[in-house]
Amino acid sequence: MSRNHYLLAADNPDELVELLREDNSLAAGQDEHGYSLVHAAASYNHLDLLRQLVHDFKAPVDLRDEDGETALFVVETVEAARVLVEELALNPNLKNDEGQTAREKIEAEGEWPEVADYLEARETSTATTGTTNGSNHEPLDLPPVPPGLHVTMGTMDEAAAGEQQPDPEFRRRIEELAAREDFQSSEGQAELRRLVEEVISGQGLSEERSVRPRQE
Repeated sequence: MSRNHYLLAADNPDELVELLREDNSLAAGQDEHGYSLVHAAASYNHLDLLRQLVHDFKAPVDLRDEDGETALFVVETVEAARVLVEELALNPNLKNDEGQTAREKIEAEGEWPEVADYLEARETSTATTGTTNGSNHEPLDLPPVPPGLHVTMGTMDEAAAGEQQPDPEFRRRIEELAAREDFQSSEGQAELRRLVEEVISGQGLSEERSVRPRQE
């Protein structure tokens, strides 16, 4: 008789991974209460399993249970919260059916104060980016700068800016991506990261501009 894969997520992640390789559809499955393997891995602090579920077996990191809660609502360590938010791009500002963020619920329950402190810092950081999801206007984290590149933030006066304007093609692609229902998923965030890396590296959009005829 096969073992319950939710129990394997708790006490035998290696055996669960073997099971997922045989049937990877289990990775994104949910029980009658909406509980998923992503929730289980985050709750039991099995971080390698959590990464594998999202990266290798393509489980959406933002799966919600019957209360509208993501895996961030069940973490008990800062490390698990950090993996979800910083590595797997789970938005810390997502709210459950009662209108609470994960940080608000954890604070209300009076447990894991270190996790609550970490999430409060992440909520503040995310809110100050001014970047929102086109479908639900929830703040998002920007993707990290590609390795080897350094970005300096600053201001430019109008004279120095000249005629430079945001590339309309880049803006169009960002708007289309932000409007997608899967924008908050790992796949959507990965596509955003690829688009930003493409622009920063001077590929893609810059090449399209370079082929336009010069106006004399």
